[in-house]
Amino acid sequence: MRASLVIVGAGPRGTGVLERIAANAAELPPGTGLDIHLVDPYRPGPGRIWRTEQSPLLWMNSRAEDVTVFTDSSVRMAGPVREGPTLHEWAGLDGDAFVGRRVQGSYLRWAYDRAVAALPPDVTVHHHPCRAVRVSGPREGRQRVWLAGRPRPLLADAVVLTLGHLAAEPDPEQAELGAYARAHGLVHLPPDFTADSDLTPLRPGEPVLVRGFGLAFVDLMVLLTEGRGGRYDGDTYVPSGREPVLYVGSRRGVPYHSKIGYRLDGAPPPLPRFLGPAETDALLARPGGFDFRRDVWPLVEKELGHAHYHRLFTAHPERTGLGWAAFERRYAAADDPAERAALVAAAVPDPADRLDLAALDRPLAGVRYDSHEAFQAGLRRYVEADLRRRHDPAYSPDQAVFLALLSVYGQLMRLGDIGTWWHGFFSYLASGPPGPRLRQLLALSRAGVLRFAGADLSVRAEDGVFRATSPTVPGFTVETRALVEARLPQPTVARSRDPLLRELHAEGAAATPDGLLRVDPADGRVLDRSGRPHPRRFALGPHTDVRGAGAFTRPHTGGPAFRQNDAAARAVLALLGSSANRAAA
Repeated sequence: MRASLVIVGAGPRGTGVLERIAANAAELPPGTGLDIHLVDPYRPGPGRIWRTEQSPLLWMNSRAEDVTVFTDSSVRMAGPVREGPTLHEWAGLDGDAFVGRRVQGSYLRWAYDRAVAALPPDVTVHHHPCRAVRVSGPREGRQRVWLAGRPRPLLADAVVLTLGHLAAEPDPEQAELGAYARAHGLVHLPPDFTADSDLTPLRPGEPVLVRGFGLAFVDLMVLLTEGRGGRYDGDTYVPSGREPVLYVGSRRGVPYHSKIGYRLDGAPPPLPRFLGPAETDALLARPGGFDFRRDVWPLVEKELGHAHYHRLFTAHPERTGLGWAAFERRYAAADDPAERAALVAAAVPDPADRLDLAALDRPLAGVRYDSHEAFQAGLRRYVEADLRRRHDPAYSPDQAVFLALLSVYGQLMRLGDIGTWWHGFFSYLASGPPGPRLRQLLALSRAGVLRFAGADLSVRAEDGVFRATSPTVPGFTVETRALVEARLPQPTVARSRDPLLRELHAEGAAATPDGLLRVDPADGRVLDRSGRPHPRRFALGPHTDVRGAGAFTRPHTGGPAFRQNDAAARAVLALLGSSANRAAA
């Protein structure tokens, strides 16, 4: 009987696992035939999120040269490196370009076809354009993967779940808001992938309350403006008259920071310095576990600060009052944040050259405006200043911090579920929109199509409307008949709308307190509630507690997701090989 592998989810993560299966195929015993079944209603490669049918107005938020789905020598893994072109090399584009998601979808489809072509002749790939609804079977025997509308299951020696971003049932707050909207004839759009949301109920000229200021908001902004016929004439937005008026706020009350618009010249910061493999190993080895704020964040803070000041002192020494060697020695020895702050204050005269992570995280904390209009002007100045800084090499320490964030992320992935705050902070600083999108946001603000609603936005459903207030503008209230939650749903197994994932959890798969599927960080095997890894079930991606920074990454940055893919693929091949040997015996 031929060996069988089922991969549920054929988007970029499933494609990455398939590529690693092909790269490591020599690990299978000679003569072992293998059927690989890909289960996904969407085309393999792009999957749902990167499908080529979505609006051409939607962009990636990474430059084309910063996107690859292929391993390189920086990836620490047991399997062989199989290099391939970056997105800009494959598409023949300028590396600085921010391309449409359709282009990325085509690149992913090409990468999928290349992975299939690289498989040995006795390995066959089958795509099932439907959903998997359940996995059953004994721990030590073949698994059964049940498909929607199919009377018989797929039989599998191993199952890998690469489900990507999933829809979810509303949490209690969202359920209450949705029920209120239905009862009062209001519009409530819960968290979702924006390209999948039905925006037609948001009517021209009417105010719409938007909660969320990240990338999902940027997509919403684009689809409700250019997507409805508006256009930009330089820095001026020319409305079509079909746009609603967007009142947008969030916890921070500001948009994600712009992508940095220059390259780092000279030597990059030495990474890792204070949070590397040894420190991560020590955290994992703590008998009583670790606390993120107490044990991990101080290392993160020190690592980011070291990268920032290394760049400032070596590239811009005229703005410092101490030599780098002396500063670095004292910085490394200072474990107390107050001691480091005093050192920085003495050695870096201009506060604009100091790294203040708390102020970066909450720029409107304690800030108050006398009027709504004053706040509009003030936040436009904030965005304009952010754009200037993120495109000015004089502030190249910001780029060094970005590189340190990538390094830190690679280590934190090994720690499992560390809560949601870090992922939001990382995205806010390192994964914001391209500069042109923020310039569009400014044009929309000046045109009155977009209004800023403030930080710590509080939303209540009462008196037949949605009512929002913010301490940023005391006394100002926004009342609308439409509310959009501009963010992806939290990837919790208990509320996931994916029946396979819910069933898996109900039958004993473990979840973290935040609702992520627990897996073995070594190879992605699904853990049960006693901590036992399932020998035949694997899971990778945002629904697990070893979620990565994405299914693809920047070249030559270690590719943590690629390392995960390789480990899982090799474990699967070892399992299939041992099963084949037992069958032959």
